[in-house]
Amino acid sequence: MMIKKTIIGTLSNKEIVIPNVNLSPMPELAPAGLIKNGETVTDFGSIASKTGYPDVRSYQKKLGLLIPATNTSMEHELWGIIFNNQNSLRGVGLHTSNVMTPKPNLKTEEDLREYKRLFLAGLEKAIEQALLAQPEYLIMGMSLEHIISGIDGIVASMNDAESLSNGISWATWHDAIHCALTKFKAKKIAIITPFDKIGNENATKMFEDLGYDVVTSIGFSCANALHIAHIPEWAKERAIMDLLAVDGHNLDAIVQCGTNMSMINVAEKLDPIIDIPILGINAVTFWYALRELGFTQPLVISSRLLKEF
Repeated sequence: MMIKKTIIGTLSNKEIVIPNVNLSPMPELAPAGLIKNGETVTDFGSIASKTGYPDVRSYQKKLGLLIPATNTSMEHELWGIIFNNQNSLRGVGLHTSNVMTPKPNLKTEEDLREYKRLFLAGLEKAIEQALLAQPEYLIMGMSLEHIISGIDGIVASMNDAESLSNGISWATWHDAIHCALTKFKAKKIAIITPFDKIGNENATKMFEDLGYDVVTSIGFSCANALHIAHIPEWAKERAIMDLLAVDGHNLDAIVQCGTNMSMINVAEKLDPIIDIPILGINAVTFWYALRELGFTQPLVISSRLLKEF
């Protein structure tokens, strides 16, 4: 039986269960042990006879990331944060599991319902796959508000997911963005997404359920989940500058949904210009995971949130 420890999340104040994945024998070796030319080396010493050795690349923390199979952005952005902050995040590693979404079309309301069915059906298998790598913590890499209307449905779906993950704790977007907006004392927000009208209505409802005033919203209406990653940076920048961060909106924050819609570079560029925090889902969810697990250092090239809080 795997031994676990419990810590208290620094943002949520909730109990976080961390399995000890390095108990001896780790690595467990076959009876022959170290061999040279097929023969046991008798004077080498025993590996992990009394102490377990951590994952060489993920020795600080091994994180499981679950994303739709069409998503090419989130893992890249999270690794970017890790590589740009090696002074504090060296030894933090990601193990990514894909949720099968073989019909990623999003042109119609029926498409969206089918995508929801496929994602939630595939999530169980993806969790099973993720657990094979023995992660210590899990990250949900999906904007559930795109496919589920209202915070109650989102929480219920995540409760179902957590029941399948052997008690391992999760970072979720709805928890992360609520904490991030609280840090900035934000109430009036704008949202920018790759979603269509229905997706944006669902996203708006989630934020309203959480107590925020969604002043305005922009959706790029991507007709295919794969294509979200191809929205050009100039289009995101123009939408923010010309349609969201304008006189009269008096925004406290701009929030970006959709994990396949890269936003870190845009946020890094525009935050100082508009003086409104741009909170992208990937950076915010990773911020939440890191802070919950006790990584408190300011992080660079990752958006304003990770530098200031």
